[in-house]
Amino acid sequence: MALSILTALLAALSLAIGQAGFGITDPAILWELRAPRTLLAILVGGGLGLSGAVLQGLLRNRLADPGLLGVTGGASLGAVLVYYYGLAAILPLALPLGGLAGAACAAALILAMAARTGTGASLVLAGIAVASLTGAAVAVALSFAPNPFALAEITIWLLGSLEDRGWNEVVLALPCIAAGSALLLGLGTRLDALTLGEQAAASLGIDVAGTVRRAAAGAALAVGAAAAIAGGVGFVGLIVPNLLRAQVGERPGALLLPSLVGGAALVLAADIAVRLIPLQQEMRLGVLTALIGAPLLLRLAIAHRGQA
Repeated sequence: MALSILTALLAALSLAIGQAGFGITDPAILWELRAPRTLLAILVGGGLGLSGAVLQGLLRNRLADPGLLGVTGGASLGAVLVYYYGLAAILPLALPLGGLAGAACAAALILAMAARTGTGASLVLAGIAVASLTGAAVAVALSFAPNPFALAEITIWLLGSLEDRGWNEVVLALPCIAAGSALLLGLGTRLDALTLGEQAAASLGIDVAGTVRRAAAGAALAVGAAAAIAGGVGFVGLIVPNLLRAQVGERPGALLLPSLVGGAALVLAADIAVRLIPLQQEMRLGVLTALIGAPLLLRLAIAHRGQA
């Protein structure tokens, strides 16, 4: 309840803040610029936070992050190729569509690689392999960028932002993130059983392989759409579940809905902050979430050193 109230207050604040400061001077600005940006912050943050909670419960590891799946790398590669071939200048929606296509290809590859064994370990290995492959491909594209302007645009997009996003991006992101979140929210009981181990969960009637595939598909939808729209916004799925675990307990199923709302609150707060920080140009959202997440991750590592 407290997180929901906080998220609602942050959403109202996001609607009231623009480049000119506080207040709504023109209804068109509110509807065309601030409203879609606010909604996208909620969608992106909620999808990342929920995906992180599910993966941490599935893998029984607090350091599991949606970036492990490699879907973010696939979305980045799709967007980079759009920039590389100049499609973004021809079709405004080419960038998010390219990101979604890249995320879909990465997700299909991961699911194909992990389908045979259907274990959390195989999912992680497949995700790392795809992330390494897409990362190398992005590096190659950056190395052979056709001109300095394309290189600058690619680099800026990779840093993550919700600036200049509109209703077209909302229409693309909403179905994917909503479908992915629906798949993930239904895994609470299965994740609770998996805390006993995969063999014990199977003895209780849990379809472990099916759970892994469903978690991978849901996270791929939510994370892929978020990355395709916002670029590289890291640490949300890693930090939010860990911050909330002290309040809701260690049971993975109880952490899912709070992580969904908490992720939305975190990205909303970060997106408000990037608009308020007095710089010549708006700070990238992914840079700020990294600045917030890295110290928290270090604190988490220190708190759990020496533990198995």
